Amino acid sequence: MEAIVFGGGCFWCTEAVFQRLKGVNNVTSGYAGGTKENPLYEHVSSGRSGHAEVIQVEFDPAIISIADLLNVFFTTHDPTTLNQQGADVGTQYRSVIYYTNEQQRAVAEEFIQKLAQDKVFDSPITTEVKPLAEFYPAEDYHQDFYNRNDEYPYCQAIINPKLAKLRQKFANLLKE
Repeated sequence: MEAIVFGGGCFWCTEAVFQRLKGVNNVTSGYAGGTKENPLYEHVSSGRSGHAEVIQVEFDPAIISIADLLNVFFTTHDPTTLNQQGADVGTQYRSVIYYTNEQQRAVAEEFIQKLAQDKVFDSPITTEVKPLAEFYPAEDYHQDFYNRNDEYPYCQAIINPKLAKLRQKFANLLKE
């Protein structure tokens, strides 16, 4: 089992996407990359703690590769907007990969270089690739948010289209 941490805007969105992938055993919403120990949502959402909203993805590399995880990550958020995903603006919504081993770092950097070389996006990729120093789980009410609140207007407007895109482009990676 391995873990990697992704920040791609609101963690409710990324959590809902990665929970549906086979080989992913657990997804935890949380905070990483800041200076405050044990931050709370109010600290992170203010943009002053330096943390990003992230998800920790625990996966079995024998079932799903880091390259597959990266492909889903870069397809289901906009890695070209600095500190922003849609209407969510601030450093807490930055695009970032926190790796937990050198292989993840190398694969992530190579993956980003290939995306840039192939001009997959019209604008430069702003995704940061950094070692994970500390991951702090978010409050309980943020965990498994979409699955508990799929009728919530934000879920309907923002997360449902991401899940539709996931089903369309990555049907082979989805849990049955």
